Parts: sequence; structure tokens; C-alpha cells
Amino acid sequence: MTSNDSPDEIIASVKRWLEVAVIGLNLCPFAKAVHVKNQIRYVVADATNIDSLADELVRELEALAEANPESVDTTLLILPNVLQDFLDFNDFLDVADSIVEELELDGILQVAPFHPQFQFEDTEADDITNYTNRSPFPILHLLREDSVTRAVEAFPDEMHIAENNIATLRKLGHVGWNALFDGVAARPGRMTKDE
Repeated sequence: MTSNDSPDEIIASVKRWLEVAVIGLNLCPFAKAVHVKNQIRYVVADATNIDSLADELVRELEALAEANPESVDTTLLILPNVLQDFLDFNDFLDVADSIVEELELDGILQVAPFHPQFQFEDTEADDITNYTNRSPFPILHLLREDSVTRAVEAFPDEMHIAENNIATLRKLGHVGWNALFDGVAARPGRMTKDE
């Protein structure tokens, strides 16, 4: 399955999700600062298979490692045409970690996962808590370890982020989650309970 959306539409959809859900619900207290400072690089991958995705991931990891953090602090590598199945996506995370190690970037960069079907271990597929990591498209979030460390040090309740997110989403429920995106320009592939 591939997306018929243009790269601009895909990026706009991801930005809406970031603004409405991630920042709007404060699911990641660190996201707002890099968003406001325009330090997030959005890349729509051309990859349609694992090999081409691995090549793109190498390029983006190297680009982030070489970029000035004041200009590009983090990268969202958006995958509209590959790894649409969550289990396949989840399996690829081991490949992504191996690539980070092969590039000798472990301890410098890390990869965090987001997916429309994201599911934590020991949860049901429709458990609302999975939505902390559900995005409109599969996304490999490339992060600088230094930035993560600084953000954690600056946020005194870092240990409570996950439990706060669970409480927020349980209070919101599926109806509330879907309502977040009502009135927002409809995105092809809008996230709903059934996705």
C-alpha cells in the first residue's frame, strides 16, 4: 500500500498531528521548543522496500550528525510507502539500531518509532494508551542523545511522562482523540480508532 498524497500534504499532516496531539496534549514536553524554533527536519522517504529505506536512513542519520543542532536538532523520516504493517515496522527497528551502530553513531543519535498501528507489548490493539505513539504515517524519529539528555535534565518530572500520557489518553478516550482532529483540515488517512 502506498500513499497518493504529495510530499507537502504528507508533511502538513504530520505537522498537524505534532501540533494537535503531541504538543497539544503535551505527550512530549520536549517537542514544543524544537517545533517553535523550526529545528525539526521533515523528510518524506521515497523508499518502497527495506533496502532503499536502509539507504535513506543512513543518509538522514549522517546528515543529522553533521548538521548544526541550532539549525536541525531532530529529523522525522516519514515513510508513506513502506512498512505500513506495524509488525514489519517493529522488526525494522532492529535494523535501524544496527545502522546507528555501524555508522558509529550509537551514543550520539537514536531512533524512536511512531506508527498508525503502534501497539505496546501486552496491550490490546484498540487500547487508547497506544495512541501516545500513533502517527498519521510510519515515522522514524532521529534524535540527538545530547538533546534528549538536556531535555530530561530540564524537565523535573521526566519519570512521570509515560504515566501522565496514559492518564491523559484514558481521560480523552477514542471519541476525544478523534475530536482533536475534527475541524482540522481533513488529512487523507486521518487517524481514527479503526486505523
